[in-house]
Amino acid sequence: MLARRRRPLAKAITLIESTRADHQARAERLLEALLPYSGGLDKCLRIGITGVPGVGKSCFIEALGMHLVGLGHRVAVLAVDPSSSVGGGAILGDKTRMESLSLREEAFIRPSPTGGSLGGVADRTREAMLLCEAAGFDVIIVETVGVGQSETAVADMTDVFVLLQLPNAGDDLQAIKKGIVELADLVVFNKADIDPHATDYAAANMQAALRMLHPGSRHWQPKVLQVSAAKKQGIEAFWQIIEDYRRVMTEAGEIAAKRRHQALAWTWTLVESGLRARFREHPQVKNALPELLQAVEQGRLTPAVAAQRLLGHFRQD
Repeated sequence: MLARRRRPLAKAITLIESTRADHQARAERLLEALLPYSGGLDKCLRIGITGVPGVGKSCFIEALGMHLVGLGHRVAVLAVDPSSSVGGGAILGDKTRMESLSLREEAFIRPSPTGGSLGGVADRTREAMLLCEAAGFDVIIVETVGVGQSETAVADMTDVFVLLQLPNAGDDLQAIKKGIVELADLVVFNKADIDPHATDYAAANMQAALRMLHPGSRHWQPKVLQVSAAKKQGIEAFWQIIEDYRRVMTEAGEIAAKRRHQALAWTWTLVESGLRARFREHPQVKNALPELLQAVEQGRLTPAVAAQRLLGHFRQD
C-alpha cells in the first residue's frame, strides 16, 4: 500500500470490512501500522458529498475527479450503496457510473454496502479513509447512499460537507428545514443547465435559508453554487471554493479541531458497537433471549421489561 498500489488497498479494505474475528485482529494491526502515514492536514482533504437519489452524485464526482486528476491529485472515492432490507445484498454499481475515472491510475473507486448502518455511510468508512490516505491519495471523497435529510453521519468524518440539490425539488419551506441543510459547508445545485431560471430561484432561496438557520463559523459562511456535471460546467469554480475553504479553515485551526472531535466521537461509536456485539454473544443473554422474545410477541411481557431482564443478565457478569 505504501508503494501506492491499488490492489493491496482494495484487499485491505476488504479485510477491515470482514466480520470474522481473526480478520478483525489482522485489520487492527494493519491500521495501527499505517496510521503514521495517514491523516495529515497537509497531505489530504476529506470531502463528504450527499444528496437525494437522482441528483447526479456519481456524475458530479466523476467530473470533479477527472478535473482533480488533471491537476495532479490522486483521488479516492468511497461510495456507499444501500443494502437490501430483505435479502441483505447491494448492487455496488458506482464504478459503472464513473467509467472514465475508474480507468485512471491516479484514482481509486471503492463501493461498499451500508450493511444496515444508518446515516448514509458504511460501518468501516472511517477506517477505509485512513487506508486510502496511507496509500497516497490526497483527496478522499465519500459519497453517501442518498436517502434524505437525516443523512448526517458523513459530516462527522470529513473536513468539508457538500450537499447536492436539484433546482425543482421543493418549495421555499423545504429549503429552511433543519437537518442536513444546516450542516452543509457548501450547497451545490446540479443540472443547472436544464432550467436556469428555476436554478437561480432555488439558489437564492437556499442562500437566504442558510443565512437564517446555518450557524456557520467565525471564519466561513456556507456558499451556494450552480453546476452542470454532465456538461462539466462549474466544476473548476467548485474546486476553487473548496480550496478557499481549506485555506481559511486550516489557518484558523478549525479543520484540526474538527478532526480531533471526530476521532473522539469515532472512539465512542466503536465502543458502543463493541458492547452491542458482546451483549448479543453473552451466554446468559443468548439463553434467555428466545423465551423473552416469545413472551413479548405474545403480549405477556412488555418490551421494556424484557430489555431490562436481558441487560440484567449482561450486568451480572
